[in-house]
Amino acid sequence: MKFTRQRFQRGSLRRVRRSQNQWAWEYRYKDPATQQQKSMYLSCEQFPSQALVERHLEAFVLKLNCENPILAVHEPTFGAVIDRFIEEERLLEIKKRRPGEHCDHGLSYGTVSSYLSVLKHIRAKWGTTRLSRVKAVAVQEWLKTLDAAPKTKGHMKALMHRLYEKAMLWEMVDLNRNPMQLVEIKGISKRLRKPLILTVEQYFRLLDLLPQPWRTMVIVAQCLGLRAEEVLALHWSDIDFDDLVIHVSRAVVHGRIKTVKTEYSEDELPLDPDFATVLLAWKSCAPQSELVFPSHVTGRNFHASPIQQDYIRPAGCCLAPCPTCSAGSGIWCTEQDGKRRGGLHDERWDAAGILGRVGWHTFRHMYRSWLDATGAPLGVQQKLMRHAQISTTMNVYGNALMDSKREANSRVARMALGMA
Repeated sequence: MKFTRQRFQRGSLRRVRRSQNQWAWEYRYKDPATQQQKSMYLSCEQFPSQALVERHLEAFVLKLNCENPILAVHEPTFGAVIDRFIEEERLLEIKKRRPGEHCDHGLSYGTVSSYLSVLKHIRAKWGTTRLSRVKAVAVQEWLKTLDAAPKTKGHMKALMHRLYEKAMLWEMVDLNRNPMQLVEIKGISKRLRKPLILTVEQYFRLLDLLPQPWRTMVIVAQCLGLRAEEVLALHWSDIDFDDLVIHVSRAVVHGRIKTVKTEYSEDELPLDPDFATVLLAWKSCAPQSELVFPSHVTGRNFHASPIQQDYIRPAGCCLAPCPTCSAGSGIWCTEQDGKRRGGLHDERWDAAGILGRVGWHTFRHMYRSWLDATGAPLGVQQKLMRHAQISTTMNVYGNALMDSKREANSRVARMALGMA
């Protein structure tokens, strides 16, 4: 029987018949560490052509020839870089972690999920393209055609930039200027929508619409300015009721526990006495657990997204005037036919407008704005928000309440009019 055979710098590839007359690709190579001959078998059904299996083996061959990777494969593809990146960063391993597991080593579960999603789109477009043929202008035109927010396109560009850096580190390409530096994306730093800031009255109306434990969760988020993943990861041991401080050190994303977002996010925050009373009242009726907010189903951490979709966002919609009577009481006055979304008619969601976008991060934006309204110095605001840079506090979260802006503006106007 005659086999086709393809020579690589190290190893060979051929098509062989295995058990039950199943055909497979046999890749034979010499282990660089032991110098022993080894074989790897790949399904012909998964890789019907030799070109496909060769492309799949690129990252493996490059790793075998780490001392001189440029000679291993002539002009590796972008897909080979992606495969090596996934393996080096252990993305698939981290993705397989179960809820309740700690993920303090390597990338966080949320970051890995985002990377894998973005890499899927990058591979679909550029996976089979040779590295030398991925041109900056072509990438820029591709990003323009995507139906995505500028920030999402920015993430794609940033990840492609990182992949090129890795390719140079692994000597898959010669050291040179990263072509992704030439790619421009307009509006990447601009928000498509302004952050939603509720008034104090709207906030209390929202609380009235939330049952426990969601109501106390929102109070914690608003009183401390915590992120959703930090609220849901709180333990009773983090709260010192004697010294009135709360230590923020962990977060939970999709049930996977990790340390907080940055080293600046790990800090002790002051605990207001009245707020401490609210927490103690919740502790007296909460399920017995080391968690402040244990799931009534699993006993582990809640997931943030279902709470936002099923409780917080519908409650925000109820703050909008009823399309029947224009009342903003949160009560749907007349039952109408039609589909229901989160317990609310589609008409209510349409009428809600901006109030239909209330979410977990709304309370962090509100916390910053309310700090501004109280006249808190910017340095104190930065510490309470746990930001590394004060520019983040001022620019990203700098949206004051209208009453505060009106009062400040009136002071200047009265001076200009000679009425001060």
